[in-house]
Amino acid sequence: MVVEPSLTRRPITREKTGARAMDLHAWIAQQVDRAELTGRHITLVPDDGSHVISGSVTDVAHGPDGLSLSVAQHGVEPTVDAATLRRCEADRRILARHCLDPAKVDSWMFATACLGCGTEGDFQDPVTENLNDCPELLDLAHAHGITTEILAGLDRPQAPEREPRGPVDPVLAGIFARTFGLATPVITTAGVPEALRGPHWKPAP
Repeated sequence: MVVEPSLTRRPITREKTGARAMDLHAWIAQQVDRAELTGRHITLVPDDGSHVISGSVTDVAHGPDGLSLSVAQHGVEPTVDAATLRRCEADRRILARHCLDPAKVDSWMFATACLGCGTEGDFQDPVTENLNDCPELLDLAHAHGITTEILAGLDRPQAPEREPRGPVDPVLAGIFARTFGLATPVITTAGVPEALRGPHWKPAP
């Protein structure tokens, strides 16, 4: 629908992604859209073939159907500059790196972790366990004017619930304990039923 060449490179609508539709990452993306579009000259051709709209964007709002643009057709000159567009592009590069890993959406450990922050330690634990706590995104959000109240009201990505584990195989538990130097639990005979006790049975400490 947007026919100006400089705007056709990026759609102005954004798909929702469930519960994380308004986490920190999504909030920053909206601010980048707003900064890039506000003040630009655009030409819109309605799908129904009605009157073409051409003018400068004066306001950008986000709704359930995507972006809503307010366009002044007379008396408002375009104000966006090249530096603003470069900043928006740089912000999007950071957002592309520091995001959720789409391959780990079913992982209770990595579903909410920031992909760009990486992992650490012998077990490759995520450095940033929740995307909303990513230092890079928090700095980026600060530049876009986020407040403590806005941050507190954002959705936090949620990991899927862990499935309950079945009974632990005692043989495997013993192997695990010996492998990792864990203490082996003391086995006593105090709880042996009387019917199973032999003539020489003595309770172990």
